Amino acid sequence: MLNRTAEGGPTVSHAPYRDPELPVAERVSDLLGRMTAEEKVGQMMQLDARGDLDAMVLHTHVGSILHASPEKVLRSHDLTATTRLGIPLLVGEDCIHGHSFWDGATIYPTQLGMAASWDADLLERVARATAVEVAATGIHWTFSPVLCIARDLRWGRVDETFGEDPFLIGELASAMVRGYQGAGLDDPTAILATAKHFAGYSETQGGRDASEADISRRKLRSWFLPPFERVAREGCRTFMLGYQTTDGVPITINDWLLTDVLRGEWGYTGTLITDWDNVGRMVWEQQVQPDHAHAAAAAVKAGNDLIMTTPQFFAGALEAIERGLLRESDLDAAVGRILTLKFELGLFEDPRRPDAARIASVVGTPEHRALNLETARRSLVLLRNDGTLPLADAPLADGPAADDGRAASGTPRRIAVVGPLADDAQSHLGDWAGGSGQAGYLEAAPRAMITTILDGLRAHVPDDWSVTHARGAEILTVGPDPTGAFFPDGQPTAPVVIPTPPDAAQIAEAVAAAEASDVVIAVVGDRIELVGEARSTATLDLIGGQIALLDALAATGKPLVVVLLASKPLVLPDSVRDASLLWVANPGMEGGRAIAEVLLGLVEPSGRLPISFARHVGQQPTYYNQIRGQHGRRYADLTQNPAFAFGEGLSYTTVTYTDLVLERTALHPGDSVAAAVTLTNTGRRPALETVQAYVSDVVTSASWADQELKAYRQVALAPGASARVRLAIPVADLTLVDARGERVVEPGEFELRVGPSSRRETQLTARFTIS
Repeated sequence: MLNRTAEGGPTVSHAPYRDPELPVAERVSDLLGRMTAEEKVGQMMQLDARGDLDAMVLHTHVGSILHASPEKVLRSHDLTATTRLGIPLLVGEDCIHGHSFWDGATIYPTQLGMAASWDADLLERVARATAVEVAATGIHWTFSPVLCIARDLRWGRVDETFGEDPFLIGELASAMVRGYQGAGLDDPTAILATAKHFAGYSETQGGRDASEADISRRKLRSWFLPPFERVAREGCRTFMLGYQTTDGVPITINDWLLTDVLRGEWGYTGTLITDWDNVGRMVWEQQVQPDHAHAAAAAVKAGNDLIMTTPQFFAGALEAIERGLLRESDLDAAVGRILTLKFELGLFEDPRRPDAARIASVVGTPEHRALNLETARRSLVLLRNDGTLPLADAPLADGPAADDGRAASGTPRRIAVVGPLADDAQSHLGDWAGGSGQAGYLEAAPRAMITTILDGLRAHVPDDWSVTHARGAEILTVGPDPTGAFFPDGQPTAPVVIPTPPDAAQIAEAVAAAEASDVVIAVVGDRIELVGEARSTATLDLIGGQIALLDALAATGKPLVVVLLASKPLVLPDSVRDASLLWVANPGMEGGRAIAEVLLGLVEPSGRLPISFARHVGQQPTYYNQIRGQHGRRYADLTQNPAFAFGEGLSYTTVTYTDLVLERTALHPGDSVAAAVTLTNTGRRPALETVQAYVSDVVTSASWADQELKAYRQVALAPGASARVRLAIPVADLTLVDARGERVVEPGEFELRVGPSSRRETQLTARFTIS
């Protein structure tokens, strides 16, 4: 039966697909049989809602939108209700580390910062809280988590990753998938998770974003695919495909990856979405397709479901059908998967409009703010301590002692907080948040919700201490891209960064503040203009006047603490090579408070590096699990040892490792490597120690990494306490990819290495054999 809506569009009111009692497969089949070719093509499109939304919904029959302002989310529902079949939209957004483009929502540390916690349960709680906020606002889908492996620090998107290790990435990404998707898609607080960017996107030449990934199938199987396989089996409902080509084939049409591996070997039945204009890029950028008709046909046949922001796909796919490049029935599998998501989310019965009451009750709540603070505290990594830290004598593990949140008073001290980022709110939030620019409808997150480092110190030092501030340097200005303001698809190019030279007056002001202080906190790093897509850097040095500032501060001889507020590992000048160093990534809205608490000793530092730090950009790559012999032992002019290695991080106490013992040393494929080690807190402050277990296959049939992280445990130790910690690793996990490209456990001798980091000199070793 056909009824006419108020705006004149016919709608099907009593068709089987409208019956929620029917199985989803029957509803999908019924609806597919009613759709025209134009409606099917439109259903496969996801378009940018900042354009003409009415035309997208009413004329292009679009199936999904992204970057929709709150007003446009509401408008999209009104429009959809007038269409012939009333198919609801999927509304997606980049809710990467919180609902970060919603005014007043909770913004957590960036993904790399969260990874420094090494705490999967914590990240699951972050994703769950994020989903609760996102779902209330009418968004169904987040393009998170990122499973890319960060191996070239010049790459602009390092901050979006969980670091350099496939095992840790799989653990943390799976936790976030569970948090986002909740108890199931019928849970009104669940949102779709997206594993991205499938696969090998981060391994681009020279660290340049979205270029050719020079990567073999064996290399993909060895390192880049395991985290994705892990989340596929975890039930992650969508995968996003990377921009890049691999072996000359764009991922968008890489039949081996999409068909043989993902849908074949892994049996993945979820939904695939391209990244931004992947289909168009095959025409105008990669130039592997002659026109949009051929590109659309290739994308559909390769198994893509949703085509993100390629408006030409609509006409291209219809032209491909007309020219015989594509059959209308070729669209059905993709459209069926999209409709399945919509039915399983229950959108036909409840399109999940923004709910004002829920928004008021769940967005930016005190509980989420407390979780944000907990996450920020856990994300901070103390890399070096010359004895200056903690600043206050208050060995408290559970937070400030004073009712007003300030440190306990001791000898009055004068703190000089110096640097261009000490009070830079956007840099605390990082990329994909607030005013970083991607969504375009939020100029900035509410400043009152953001605690900067300067804010935090002023709020938490004792009443009789003083805090002064001097910028000391500027970092950059920007200029237009000399190649033009827009890419061929109409998207704006990124501005070119122009480093700001040192300013003598600013440095003099900072030096004067330092000389009048008892201790200097120098806050340096990178800004949003140096972070993200199309913003890879050729240098890892601090830019602008920051190096000159640090040199001048070091020359004063005052105790100096460097707080590196940076999206990724950067290289610091020699002048501060002995200064205390705290890396804070981009710590989110509560970052300034968490940093102040750690500096003052109100909270113990517990973060551990999810990624290695280089001494010089020319060392790239510096990741810990390199193939034996890669690079040799050193350059002629520089060691190849990283400045700080994967897994490293200090506490305000010392923990010793002794007596590593294996329960058995002769093992079979069905066994587990079981071992125990004794930890002892030999200091006067509590510790949360991350015990890391690495395995080395002593002799392999094909080249392989010297060691790989296989397990870890976090252990709380009171001052003076000891604990016997047991670790177990299934032998089935001790695989390598052999020369034939098959993942196997090879018999022979292995080493279990247990310690506080990936550095060999910190590890205890025990040998075992697998027969």
